[in-house]
Amino acid sequence: MSITEDQERRDQDRRDQDRRAADRREGSRRVGSRREGTHPESAGDAYQSEREDLAAAFRWSVRHNMHEGIANHFSLAVSDDGAQFLLNPFGVHFSRMKASDLVMMDAGVEPKGVGDTIDPTAFAIHGALHRNVPHARCVLHLHPKYSTVLASLADSSIPPIDQNSMRFYERVAIDDGYDGMGLGDEAERLSTMLGDKSVLMMGNHGVMVVAPTVARAFDEMVYLERACETVVTAYMTGRDLRVASHAVAAKTAQQWANYPQAGDKHFAALRDILDAEEPEYRE
Repeated sequence: MSITEDQERRDQDRRDQDRRAADRREGSRRVGSRREGTHPESAGDAYQSEREDLAAAFRWSVRHNMHEGIANHFSLAVSDDGAQFLLNPFGVHFSRMKASDLVMMDAGVEPKGVGDTIDPTAFAIHGALHRNVPHARCVLHLHPKYSTVLASLADSSIPPIDQNSMRFYERVAIDDGYDGMGLGDEAERLSTMLGDKSVLMMGNHGVMVVAPTVARAFDEMVYLERACETVVTAYMTGRDLRVASHAVAAKTAQQWANYPQAGDKHFAALRDILDAEEPEYRE
């Protein structure tokens, strides 16, 4: 392929991506118009894009086999103070989640329907996070296979043994104080464990990731599970690990941090796939 042909192909790819993004925005506008006035108490109309992002994250969690059916939970703060946030309802399978399914919560108000339409642990954990951790705009809580295996070990740290694991070097908080399901005091305790980190390895439990947006949180979760898979598999060999030096691991972590747009592009590509194969997630 000539240089000119290669440039033309890249230009066409960009035009196609722009067209798909425009189509998605128009679809969001149409869905919002249909919904207008239908559920005024949900305040959903103003947050259609955010709802679609969350619904896409649920569906891709299934495609990556990081789900447990209707268990686990994601949330996204939509108010400046984090008090108002979107949360998945209790009983909807991740693979069937739609934008309109997401429920508007207030971190300071006990919702109606707890135990019926609202998972008690979901509201307790995410309410505490949104009240107490300002940088936790999007909160993803899962029990993925390899992350949970690592969280079940006495040493739940992620050694810097490959490029993906180095992404999380000195960026992970570890909780070794598990005291039952995330209700009441346990939920409040969990909200104090992150500090300034973006990943919490929840000993005897699972993992939590926080980020400014759904796109960046989901990208982080995907790479976290891949990193943990590499670490756990390396442990299974029984052989010595090739652990990078502090200098190399810290440098690589910073290089990852310098490319935040990679997470945005990753998630946009995932949404493109859903737009073609499961467009009902936007409803």
